[in-house]
Amino acid sequence: MENHKEKILVVDDEASIRRILETRLSMIGYDVVTAADGEEALDTFRNADPDLVVLDVMMPKLDGYGVCQELRKESDVPIIMLTALGDVADRITGLELGADDYVVKPFSPKELEARIRSVLRRVEKTGTTGIPSSGVIHINSIRIDTNKRQVYKGDERIRLTGMEFSLLELLVSRSGEAFSRSEILQEVWGYTPERHVDTRVVDVHISRLRAKLEDDPSNPELILTARGTGYLFQRILEPGETE
Repeated sequence: MENHKEKILVVDDEASIRRILETRLSMIGYDVVTAADGEEALDTFRNADPDLVVLDVMMPKLDGYGVCQELRKESDVPIIMLTALGDVADRITGLELGADDYVVKPFSPKELEARIRSVLRRVEKTGTTGIPSSGVIHINSIRIDTNKRQVYKGDERIRLTGMEFSLLELLVSRSGEAFSRSEILQEVWGYTPERHVDTRVVDVHISRLRAKLEDDPSNPELILTARGTGYLFQRILEPGETE
């Protein structure tokens, strides 16, 4: 195993959940730090610089939404929210604020471990087929550097989370081709088709990408909706190619 252990910050006001997750995640090779409320979470995050945050929604002092908002002002760290069973609004709100994924309480530690592995793997993933050998794609004022996993609009760097970048990279790698929501969930989030997941995870991430990249997010020209299917990135023409 590599010397660098990935570090996970677990934030939950229930001591039993913190203890179980700290034990389980340490056993499978992660460094784990914990926090019991939102304010402690932000302090611990700044001191520990974790690779991923597991974040409960309902907490004293500052709830998970507030923590997520604050983290997104200063970091693209992957965030997995823990949300209450059946509360769809919770999940969507967390995603809209910048979370990468969610796990519904009560959850099995194994399920959370699988989500952590999946999110970390996709955040680090590089080398998608269909990308030019230079790894750099230009379209209108947008420049996508798949090697550095960075996006620029004109001269301004646009901050994307790891999952947002992986979603953009997937769409761009097969530009002009429509992806269904379930295909995107499988390719980007690693959800198997048998596992029932709310496909609005995809819709919210698409909205977030459009808000960051499109000149007019309500009338997108880059990331298009394929009616009845899902989404596609407008076809990128090869140099010298015409419509």
